[in-house]
Amino acid sequence: MKPLVVAYKPLPDDVAAELREHVELVQVDGAVALTEALAHADGAIGASLKITPAMLEGAPRLKVWSTISVGYDNFDVPDLTRRGIVLAHTPDVLTESTADTVFSLVLASARRVVELAEWVKAGHWQRSIGPDLYGTDVHGKTIGIVGLGRIGAAVARRAALGFRMRVLYTNRHPHAEAEAQYGAQHVTLDALLAQADFVCLQVPLLPDTHHMIGAAELAKMKRNAILINAARGPVVDEAALIDALRNGTIRGAGLDVFEREPLPADSPLLAMKNVVALPHIGSATQETRHAMARCAADNLVRALAGTLRENVVNPEVLASAQTA
Repeated sequence: MKPLVVAYKPLPDDVAAELREHVELVQVDGAVALTEALAHADGAIGASLKITPAMLEGAPRLKVWSTISVGYDNFDVPDLTRRGIVLAHTPDVLTESTADTVFSLVLASARRVVELAEWVKAGHWQRSIGPDLYGTDVHGKTIGIVGLGRIGAAVARRAALGFRMRVLYTNRHPHAEAEAQYGAQHVTLDALLAQADFVCLQVPLLPDTHHMIGAAELAKMKRNAILINAARGPVVDEAALIDALRNGTIRGAGLDVFEREPLPADSPLLAMKNVVALPHIGSATQETRHAMARCAADNLVRALAGTLRENVVNPEVLASAQTA
């Protein structure tokens, strides 16, 4: 008898077909339907839904949860671990696409791409633009990357090799490869904020990164600096950012993530010309989203079979299963 798996996000047809060779696949939509379906499920696969301990109370058979994402802040990992549920994610396949998104925010914010494109569409281009519409250079500037993991290192590569930028970074541990290949310098957060023309946030959302960029940190940045956040919205105190943008504390912001998503229609950020706002599209390309779904499906099948060793958020569950 095949294990029962609940999918709470649509899967590509070929990925779903491959999954059905190994499992009985049930597709649901929404938290209520998911909670009900989990009652008889051995595994679950999906993304973009907050998974609470209460949703798992009636799921005695559940052994594997495969998220189609690199981030796992939608899960109570200690609770999953306590229940003996393996949580798998997709950390590698989205690195390059997400780094592309980060750098698109750097360029769009610096060169005022969105603002000026709308200005042209509105029929305002009657003569050559003047200094009031000029942007700022990217090449040769200093980029500060907060969190030099896979995506942060890919951003550093683009900055150093593609745009000859000076790279500063903060990280729990030095990144020898980035230092050797891109000339990256390991500095304190305060030093990075004081020197960077572009501050790029690439940290996961954890208790110690929640609101790590607030009013005090924004005040330490250059007045002509631009903040880039394509990590997680709550890493930034959004109210403090709005004040900083209004008051000219910093030049602008390029944002792919927000404290509330979707971004409310009455958010002050939407009325600011010095803000580029995207709908959390970090990995949203046809190729990458397909690769993520395939990776998540493979993680799921192998975890159910007891053979998954990589891409596991809580490997202690595997260790306890092996010693049981």
